[in-house]
Amino acid sequence: MVRRFLPGLMVVLLSGCSSVSYYGQLASGQWQLLRAREPVSEVIADLSRPQPLRDHLAQSQKARTFASEHLHLPDNQSYRLYADIGRPYVVWNVFATQEFSLSPENHCFPIAGCVAYRGYYSQGAARGEAALLRQQGMDVSVGGVEAYSTLGWFNDPIMNSMMHWGDERLATLIFHELAHQRFYVKDDTEFNESFANFVEQEGTRQWRAARGLAPTGNGSVQQRDQFTQLILDTRKRLEQLYAQPLAADVMRQAKAAEFEHLRLEYRQMRDSQWGGDKRYDAWINQPMNNARLLPFGLYDQWVSAFAALFRQAGGDWLKFYAAVEQLGELPVAQRKAALRQLAGVDL
Repeated sequence: MVRRFLPGLMVVLLSGCSSVSYYGQLASGQWQLLRAREPVSEVIADLSRPQPLRDHLAQSQKARTFASEHLHLPDNQSYRLYADIGRPYVVWNVFATQEFSLSPENHCFPIAGCVAYRGYYSQGAARGEAALLRQQGMDVSVGGVEAYSTLGWFNDPIMNSMMHWGDERLATLIFHELAHQRFYVKDDTEFNESFANFVEQEGTRQWRAARGLAPTGNGSVQQRDQFTQLILDTRKRLEQLYAQPLAADVMRQAKAAEFEHLRLEYRQMRDSQWGGDKRYDAWINQPMNNARLLPFGLYDQWVSAFAALFRQAGGDWLKFYAAVEQLGELPVAQRKAALRQLAGVDL
């Protein structure tokens, strides 16, 4: 669910507030990725490369050109490069919360600001960190990440970890990550991800229209939204539970009951509304804890607000970006108030 991590080599150079080993692995992992890059045009022209890879990359470059020429996203070498990193994920993110809290353990970096996870280029290192946190009694979740953005500090490549995606999903990733390069506000994940998600969604709609394709069906989107709402409702109930002055053992039992309630609600919805579609079964049947709930709602909280802002801009991307920048420059309280007002217009 969570696919985006924002490291950069400059983090290592600018920060001395964390362990040398952690920042060392960030620097090493980023450097290995940079060294693996090669121009997409050369891969496409190389007849010794697998034909499906060359075809997939060729399609990606059409979307990349569309992103700059029509969506007015940065025109640089990002996603015009390719890197085979030899593994299915580029990094693994570790999320953690206290046992009776839904507030993430945040980690702050000079470039990316504060984020709700720590990223590791080694799965073993991520699991080791997770084990240490569990020993401290914390709820922990580890997730593999197939792509991330360095916010324009480096030219980010298309990676082999993305090659099992369809052409359209790869295009949406390019739109999303370039949106982060277009504008980014430190310490406001909800703003940044909602903005990039809107650009991804509207960009994909326009990309399909430009190729004479019909809009995508909304069945899977509706299921995703319904599933997300189930998680958000569970989070709300858990927050109410954790605010009560209960003994730890009583709180622990009530917490487990809430997770079982979530599973029951999911199965009822799956069977009665989705025709038995089991796309989320694997996720729902894994061991549950607070940390696994953190990503939900983080990436789309203000999408409707940005949709309203885009309409106010008359569908003009440059006017829209200027309005987004004005929002991003507001103090946090004013920014969120403005987003709430915009979202209300959209409802």
